[in-house]
Amino acid sequence: MADSMLQIEIQDRVAVLTMNRADRRNAMNEDLLNALDGFFSAPPDEVKVAILTGTAGHYCAGLDLSEHITRTAEENLMHSRHWHSVMDRIEFGNVPVISAMYGAVIGGGLELATSTHVRIAEPSTIYQLPEGRRGIYVGGGASVRVARIIGAGRMREMMLTGRKLNSEDGLALGLNHYSVSEGEALNKARELAVRIADNAPMSNYFMIHTIGRLEDMSRADGLYAEALSAALVQTTPDAKEGLAAFLEKRSPKFR
Repeated sequence: MADSMLQIEIQDRVAVLTMNRADRRNAMNEDLLNALDGFFSAPPDEVKVAILTGTAGHYCAGLDLSEHITRTAEENLMHSRHWHSVMDRIEFGNVPVISAMYGAVIGGGLELATSTHVRIAEPSTIYQLPEGRRGIYVGGGASVRVARIIGAGRMREMMLTGRKLNSEDGLALGLNHYSVSEGEALNKARELAVRIADNAPMSNYFMIHTIGRLEDMSRADGLYAEALSAALVQTTPDAKEGLAAFLEKRSPKFR
């Protein structure tokens, strides 16, 4: 499937998803969005971690404005909500997702990246929210996901000025967790993916689902959710195996 908009390669429990619209800097259209939705709606059972990346020097340049069509307010609302559902499926799915980024991570591309759990950036990475220059507004979740990472004030400034941030800016602000040399993002992603895949599956699941929701809870509710998560995970067979492996000074063998 070399000409597919979303190339999928599965090896050793890790799926590498490559957005493949090189002539559009991997800008997001409905077909690509639906392909992502299809994968994350039902990842293959053997996949324990997914890596999301782009091709031809770019991660994702956002919404493909060349395919922009005139919509009614209701249609625009539904279009935005569809984006939200896909991003939610990535953030709150069954597998941890790593972004290997370079080049354009702009608009909807930044919305996509911030729905993933670990983000790696090469020096060529450029973050931008240029919607004000296009006469539009973010609609794929940036108002929540990006603002929670960098703060509402910084996001307002980014949108009002259209300024570009690089990988070092992103590292300081939390947009990427790792900065690597040019050409090394995918290698680093594979290294981290294998490490994450070795974790107990239920531990990974609760890390994704509990931590991502605590921001929406009061302090008391968050602590209660944490206690429930700990109670469930710590009574699994994998928890017993993890403790035994630690005491026996060996690597655990999770299910």
